[in-house]
Amino acid sequence: MSEPIRISAPAGVAPAAQYSHVVTATGRLVAVSGQLALDEDGKLVGPGDPAAQARQVFENLDRCLAAAGAGFEHVVKLTYFVTDMAHMPAVRAARSAHIPDDRLPASSAIQVAGLVSPDFLMEIEALAVLPDTGPTTA
Repeated sequence: MSEPIRISAPAGVAPAAQYSHVVTATGRLVAVSGQLALDEDGKLVGPGDPAAQARQVFENLDRCLAAAGAGFEHVVKLTYFVTDMAHMPAVRAARSAHIPDDRLPASSAIQVAGLVSPDFLMEIEALAVLPDTGPTTA
């Protein structure tokens, strides 16, 4: 896989400050299911606290990516499901702890009426691309 190519401002499209409009890459796809603010025992982290929940979600994403042999440097797309767009600054702060501003993936943010429990403020999923090294087993 070559380094993902990030295009933050395609011709004729308004520049994006918080994401890349386009990311291209070739290799092996890693899809990480939406992660919630649960610790390893399945307990909610940060009830009512979007910053604490965002930090936990990104820690969970980090662990999931690592299990596939990937890291945030391989992430080409993040999808954010939030119960209130007011949580996005906390999400961006947590993301910045893992992804530098010059390597932002493509992103979508969707405000939802609710998640699996009303205690969850966000769920975040990731797509990453790894070098194609042939079939793998986990």
